Amino acid sequence: MRSILFPLVSGLLFIVAVVVIGFLAFAPPYFDNKMNPVAAHEPYAISEEARALHATIPVADLHADSLLWNRDLLKRNERGHVDLPRMREGGMFLQVFTAVTKSPEGQNYETNETDTKDNITTLAVAQRWPRKTWGSLTERAVYQAEKMHDMASDDPGAFVVRSWTDLSALGDYERLRRISPMAKDFYAMSIAERDEFFATQAEFSDQQLDELENQWPTARGDRRVVSSIFLGRSAEDMDRPHIAAILGIEGSHALDGKLENVDVLFDAGYRLMGLHHFFDNKLGGSLHGTSGAGLSDFGRDAVTRMRELGMIIDVAHSSPQVVRDVIEMGAGPVVISHTGFSGHCRSPRNISDDLMAKIAEDGGLIGVGFWADVTCDDSPAGIVDAIIYGIEKFGVDHIALGSDFDGTVQVALDASELPALTQALMDRGLSDKDIRKVMGGNTVRFFLDNLPEE
Repeated sequence: MRSILFPLVSGLLFIVAVVVIGFLAFAPPYFDNKMNPVAAHEPYAISEEARALHATIPVADLHADSLLWNRDLLKRNERGHVDLPRMREGGMFLQVFTAVTKSPEGQNYETNETDTKDNITTLAVAQRWPRKTWGSLTERAVYQAEKMHDMASDDPGAFVVRSWTDLSALGDYERLRRISPMAKDFYAMSIAERDEFFATQAEFSDQQLDELENQWPTARGDRRVVSSIFLGRSAEDMDRPHIAAILGIEGSHALDGKLENVDVLFDAGYRLMGLHHFFDNKLGGSLHGTSGAGLSDFGRDAVTRMRELGMIIDVAHSSPQVVRDVIEMGAGPVVISHTGFSGHCRSPRNISDDLMAKIAEDGGLIGVGFWADVTCDDSPAGIVDAIIYGIEKFGVDHIALGSDFDGTVQVALDASELPALTQALMDRGLSDKDIRKVMGGNTVRFFLDNLPEE
């Protein structure tokens, strides 16, 4: 009997091993591909005028969940929405990379229980994340931050931004801020406006004007060179442009309920802190939870500590009362990183226009999403319809891009195709200056204004 059982058990163990190995090898890319699709479409027609304008814009996006997936972001991939080569093809300068640490089974926009099965645990095991991440949400966030830091160390053009100084060093701000407080507005200026700025600033000394004139006049009329100088890189390095990465958290359940973990995540490099995801947590109610509650005492303590450190609060996925509480306690200006507008697209994913107005009035920034659940139309023209609505209702200075790339949503364009949005904005008659603001200028300015100094 033993001679019969031994080969039988061995064979079964071999089959189980093959199944497990196959699952670990093929399941993660399969689910990445399935859950982050790009809708089939013909190549978008981009005019030379739009391409020339796009080349001068420091394109910025407020939300991508790309660190969640076992995808080599240093290489161009055929799945998902984001990697560094596609970001460069799309002219991106700044991307907020957000860490997802928990997602409830049966996730939906209406109601999610806190204690449902967590999808990210399964994903962490399947993707062979370190064992310490299997039971700790904080460790999951730290691990994703480490992935970002490793990627930046392997790509000489990618930088993890921790401070105003880091971001300013990637452009002309380190020099210009000593000359004029208007330096932070440069990302929204046209070439002609920059020339006029240099020519008319009475506060400039002759020596300062000479310094500026020596560096800028040779670039006039050549948008490629102007863009290269403006973003702090040589014209020869344009084929490998700088990319600034800012780390964000998708929901402060990543604190594991411990206030001291605010400091742990700050030290890991996180600078944008979402308070909620699809369920209520110890900080208060989610937009998609069961309580509708505002900030708890722990939530207020956590927000206070975040702001003491200089972390920016992201209220995407937070209940309306949490949004009000954050603004009323003076923790703004806040970001709502990926959303749409209720008055434009009625959806349980979008908060009211009245509350969105309070965010704008407090100096906040609104990231317009790229998927149909928030825009009601995920085409470039449909995304721009939402952007135009936001501009008309809340002011152009408060509108930005908030794609939700790689956030288990279908989009109609990936990071390489962002010039299609510049074209669509031009088609709607938006001025070059306002296009620059929406496509990246507002986001860069917001972070320059609100990141920690060092």
